[in-house]
Amino acid sequence: MPRFLLFALLCLGIPAAQADDKAALWQSLRAGEAVALIRHAEAPGNFDPPGFEFGDCGTQRNLSEAGRAQARALGDEFRRHGIRDALIYSSQWCRCLDTAAEMRLGPVEPLPALNSLHHERADAEAQTAAVRRLIREHRDRPLLLVTHQVNIARLAGTHAGSGEVIVVRPEGERLSVLGRLP
Repeated sequence: MPRFLLFALLCLGIPAAQADDKAALWQSLRAGEAVALIRHAEAPGNFDPPGFEFGDCGTQRNLSEAGRAQARALGDEFRRHGIRDALIYSSQWCRCLDTAAEMRLGPVEPLPALNSLHHERADAEAQTAAVRRLIREHRDRPLLLVTHQVNIARLAGTHAGSGEVIVVRPEGERLSVLGRLP
């Protein structure tokens, strides 16, 4: 019986510890000490059709209505945690630009280095290095990068679901994953 009681007491502390971890992540983002890698919100399908064009959203996979709502809810979550005036860069894909715009956290700047690594595989190393450099050089203001799963995996070594945030900070030439939000 004492072991069960100890186990139960330990389990009760887990949600509080997770809440503390999340609070620390939000604080590090507010202070500009960490960066949010955001996978675009829900966009049905897996790949863009052949012949898609950056400037023509009709040729791409786009956010579903649920994806738009997901992006707005994510923006609400950022505002609820004190992040209102962020520096926001996005892939040039419509689903990423739309995710960033629907979050309503500030102007969105398209950044080719965040474009899907599936599209220009030959540029993958240069793109990844450019994003790592941006993260290393950034300070003192929330930085949000809206991109694709393949890019996040390459940058952070982890998978991100649609609309998921991976919080990272630079450690030398690499990025350290601090956690996931929301």
